[in-house]
Amino acid sequence: MKSVQRAKSGLAVLLSGSILFPSMGLAASPPAAGSYQTATPIKHVVVIFQENRSFDHYFATYPRAANVSGEPAFTALADTPFVNNLTSANLLASNPNSGPANGAGAALPFRLDRTQANTADQNHSYTPEQQAYDGGKMDLFPKYTGSASSGSEGAFGTKGQVLGYFDGNTVTALWNYAQHYAMSDNNWSDTYGPSTPGALEVVAGQTNGLQPIAGNMLGSAYIHDGQGGYTLINDEDPAYDRCSTPSQVRINAKNIGDLLNEKGISWGGFMGGFDLTLTNANNTTGCRRSTYSETVGTRTDYVPHHAWFQYFASTSNPTHARPNSTASIGFSTIPGTSTRDPANHQYDIKDFYTAVKAGNFPAVSYIKMPAYQDGHPGNSDPLDEQSGIVTLVNFIQSQPEWASTAIIIDYDDSDGWYDHAFHKPLRGSFDSTADQLNGAGICGIVGSAPKGVAGKPVNGRCGPGTRIPLIVISPYARRNFVSHDLTSQASVVRFIEDNWLGGKRLGGGSFDAASGQINMMFDFTQTPNTTPLVLDPDTGSLR
Repeated sequence: MKSVQRAKSGLAVLLSGSILFPSMGLAASPPAAGSYQTATPIKHVVVIFQENRSFDHYFATYPRAANVSGEPAFTALADTPFVNNLTSANLLASNPNSGPANGAGAALPFRLDRTQANTADQNHSYTPEQQAYDGGKMDLFPKYTGSASSGSEGAFGTKGQVLGYFDGNTVTALWNYAQHYAMSDNNWSDTYGPSTPGALEVVAGQTNGLQPIAGNMLGSAYIHDGQGGYTLINDEDPAYDRCSTPSQVRINAKNIGDLLNEKGISWGGFMGGFDLTLTNANNTTGCRRSTYSETVGTRTDYVPHHAWFQYFASTSNPTHARPNSTASIGFSTIPGTSTRDPANHQYDIKDFYTAVKAGNFPAVSYIKMPAYQDGHPGNSDPLDEQSGIVTLVNFIQSQPEWASTAIIIDYDDSDGWYDHAFHKPLRGSFDSTADQLNGAGICGIVGSAPKGVAGKPVNGRCGPGTRIPLIVISPYARRNFVSHDLTSQASVVRFIEDNWLGGKRLGGGSFDAASGQINMMFDFTQTPNTTPLVLDPDTGSLR
């Protein structure tokens, strides 16, 4: 299907769709990321931030796959530890979502195979997710978040599709990464809701401080926070982006990019479709550049409401300006000068490949796949997602910097897919309309609303929300390890702060200070295993 090949130029990389990198000049090289002082041996972290999958949706029966004939087989290692999933919870043959309250969508969890990879997008808004969780009963998913794919039989063609799950014969690569590195079965979105809140939490630990642009009316994407401001609870496009729809918002808060800039640490946000100067094989270009997938059809590569850093004035690149040179990727200024680099740390995913191949591997890299590979149902699927992740991981593991690198695969939200696990809210919210977890206008315990950007308790940040996958791939990752420690999207921010910034926090109500640590997934006392785990992008199996 898709491949990464070295082109004759030595810098160009041919990625899916036969798109070549534009040539970039080489400037004087700034200090390598390996020279920065860090608290651990990790000198490079790559956050692959995927879309819309719950933990049980991908790991319901881990580590046991059906191994149906004609599909990539998966056999677990003998010492695979306990995982909190549908199998261990005995919820496959008996499940509360089969009850009459779900009407025609009532169903038991069921296996989706590779031919069913293209599923419907489930309802994953802030309020319906709370209603599906039903105060922790976890019994109303078909009723509130279920959505059907047309033309299919059985539960797959009803709202009961929300009970579907994939196993190691489809999400084979993720299961193999879990076997050879570390995963978590206790990782959560910081709040309920869809993509944009998750995208903000993983860079800022914050969805408060929202400011609609002039002329916008209060909509379902954001609510009054109770302190004269607004909190984002659903998707909305960023104000600092020429590809955004007219309905836009900005966030007046700090993000991890601000702290890295203060310390002079190289970093970047790398998104599929961000370079508007390229033309794809199907002659699409600009904001509408698109890619054809055999599974989901043609999808636009770039999704503005997934663009983490475009919501903040300090870290945005509104015009999608190109970096001055390959050597300036990851840096605020053009190397050897005091002139600001026009890209302001925001790049295309192809620029990541270009920079790393040229020896300029940023210390911190946030990666967003083009939409057809980001995992989001409706735009993407597990097979295209697997191809994108494996291609990138194989590439990173082939680099000399692999010995000091950690790859973190995290997700923005659950898409509303069924997951049996529930965590009582540590932070409450009490908007009369939006909050419904524990009754009308209630999510959590009264008096538990977290502080916002102004230091006062605010609504719209009820969580932890939904359980999502988390995998750490690194020579220092514990092998075949399952962490049961509570973590969330903001834990990624905390790891970066602790490793490069001496534990400095964002403040202003960010969840970074209170989030759990992912450190348990590493063993920094062990001799690092730098042998690459090379997988096949199509099957996810070991090559």
